[in-house]
Amino acid sequence: MQININTDKTIERHQGLDDHVQSVVSAAVQRFSEHITRVEVHLSDDNSQKSSDGGNRCLLEARVTGYQPIAVSDHSVHLHQAITGAADKLKRAIDSALGRLHDKQLHATPKLVPEPDEVNE
Repeated sequence: MQININTDKTIERHQGLDDHVQSVVSAAVQRFSEHITRVEVHLSDDNSQKSSDGGNRCLLEARVTGYQPIAVSDHSVHLHQAITGAADKLKRAIDSALGRLHDKQLHATPKLVPEPDEVNE
């Protein structure tokens, strides 16, 4: 699984930030790693010139095998909180999407177990 990090011109990118993003995202989606080919991380500060709350944004887009890309985002005053919030949302979204995909596969297969009435005859 690849994790690609992108920042806008308002976010200073450095090794510590990259390491933090890698560890938080990897930990969040670890159990789905065989289904995910790539996670795109987009970090931005929507309110770089203002002092309003929730200016830092983290957008995560996961490419899941056999499914449409899954994208989530989170806003927060602190960039690290936005990253953690988006990672938690991505974990829940992937769990939900793969659960639906698994349910579709289960319902598509014919039942091979005989009905209880057929066994008693």
